[in-house]
Amino acid sequence: MKTLLAGNEAIARGAWEAGVTFASGYPGTPSTEILENFVRYPHVYAEWAPNEKVALDAAIGAAYAGQRSLATMKHVGLNVAADAFYYVSMTGTEAGLVIISADDPQMHSSQNEQDNRNFARFARVPCLDPSDSQEAKDMIVAAYNLSEQFDTPVMVRPTTRISHSFTQVEMGERVEHPSPIKRFPRNPQKYVMVPANARPRHQFIEERLKKLEAFAETFPGNRVEWRDLDLGIVTNGIAYQYAREVFPEASILKLGMSFPIPIQMVADFARRVQQLVVLEELDPFIENLIRLAGISVKGKSIFPLCGEFSPNIVRECGIKAGLLPPEATLPRVDLPELPSLPARPPVLCPGCPHRSTFWAVKKMHLPVNGDIGCYTLGVVPPLSTIDTTGCMGASIGVAHGASKARGKKHIAVIGDSTFFHTGIPALVNVAYNHSQVITIIMDNRVTAMTGDQPNPGTGKTLQGNKTVAIDIAAVVKAIGIKHVAEVDAYDEKALETTLKAFKKLEEPSVIIAKRPCALLPEVRKTYEPLHINPERCDGCGVCLQTGCPALHHSIEIHEASGRTKVEIDPLLCTGCELCAQVCPQKAISFRTQTDQQSYYPQL
Repeated sequence: MKTLLAGNEAIARGAWEAGVTFASGYPGTPSTEILENFVRYPHVYAEWAPNEKVALDAAIGAAYAGQRSLATMKHVGLNVAADAFYYVSMTGTEAGLVIISADDPQMHSSQNEQDNRNFARFARVPCLDPSDSQEAKDMIVAAYNLSEQFDTPVMVRPTTRISHSFTQVEMGERVEHPSPIKRFPRNPQKYVMVPANARPRHQFIEERLKKLEAFAETFPGNRVEWRDLDLGIVTNGIAYQYAREVFPEASILKLGMSFPIPIQMVADFARRVQQLVVLEELDPFIENLIRLAGISVKGKSIFPLCGEFSPNIVRECGIKAGLLPPEATLPRVDLPELPSLPARPPVLCPGCPHRSTFWAVKKMHLPVNGDIGCYTLGVVPPLSTIDTTGCMGASIGVAHGASKARGKKHIAVIGDSTFFHTGIPALVNVAYNHSQVITIIMDNRVTAMTGDQPNPGTGKTLQGNKTVAIDIAAVVKAIGIKHVAEVDAYDEKALETTLKAFKKLEEPSVIIAKRPCALLPEVRKTYEPLHINPERCDGCGVCLQTGCPALHHSIEIHEASGRTKVEIDPLLCTGCELCAQVCPQKAISFRTQTDQQSYYPQL
């Protein structure tokens, strides 16, 4: 039976068909949907881990115990998991282990577009590159067989275009793979990586690599498609689809295994074609391996080094390089002229609890070191609050270093999921080495940026089971932070008062700004739009400076000032009341009279 599947759905299906019983990961675009689909299958266990290293360590443990296991992450997640990735290459496992590293060319939702085929080469681990959903499923099955045949972890590297594109997939049945061992292995020479044991294991992986190089020559995912011999293209992944579309007459060597590459197959292919070209996204990875073998080849001198490819980009580069005739340009289609539309930068959602936190932070006039999450949008005008953002957990560490270097106070902002991910060790450093950092943990009770996945603070697992909800305040106090305050993120006055008090301290402090994400289903049920009294509004625009998409100019003019008044879109407003709290004219109504008296006591 054939079914239309996205690449991530196909990867999940492949893992299930391959008999995987254990999977762990950390959500991150473009890999998130793999575990969300895998967990729906019977006879499997799947979990969200606090970070990618923990996820990979857990998958390694399951594979040591004789169960086929899977670890999923986006490309930058492998940076976090690198220690585990390298040691498991040394040890091998008892059962198959596959690591999904979903790369993100064009940085659709990432801070860089690193090419993780380089990780595979450094660790001497085979890397498979699917070019559609069918291959994504089939290569997962092949990866487990490869892992067990050569006693190696295997990296599978989908990219954003593969992960999120739909193609037809021939569905198969699950094949169970009982544990090959009866008890947990007692084999220190293989699994205890002290120097005396690690040295012979290094020899093992170098010998293993030679065997993998020989295997690559016969791997079914590496194949030649003979056509015209004037041009030969070596390609992989999604770039294969572009090669077939743009160069339909060219002969193609498609590499399903991008490391190690079948160098003899490449050499035979190169001898038969007049011109050899590599078409690959991001680094000249395959190109350099071919060139190191002494084979003349072109690649990045023709096609871009940065960004995601498309058929149009490949076509234009091909024409410029003389690989295609000028008339190969697609015919121009005359479209009707459309009015220019204003730019629509990403903004925090209406009702986002991070907005009120940033509003209070902005008034402190302190440097703000940000982190990876929805709250990174605090950098966007009109909030314009974030000064730095690097990687997961970096906010606290950067704030600490900057504070120590300058002898001045810094603010670090970090989400609850990111705090569990890598924020805790950084906060330990702040407490241990004593810097004047105010850390704001924006606790919206979910991993929001990647689609509302649970985390250790939510009290729910990936499989939907109730579990312990880690108390962030208790963790912070246990670390040694004396000044800890839990504040309702919608209470602007309390946020500002607490920040002012902590700003005076010469010790580290933590504010936990608590309020569930406005997009959670249970929160959506509580929406109650506010409205503006046009008699009170003078068009001052203070409410607009919160950056809430539910607020916009009306067509009514305030006579005395000549300014345009403001309206609230009832279809967007969640009733968070930040605008009501900041309105100098008290023109925006609260949901209840009690709220009104709390925020406007003089009324």
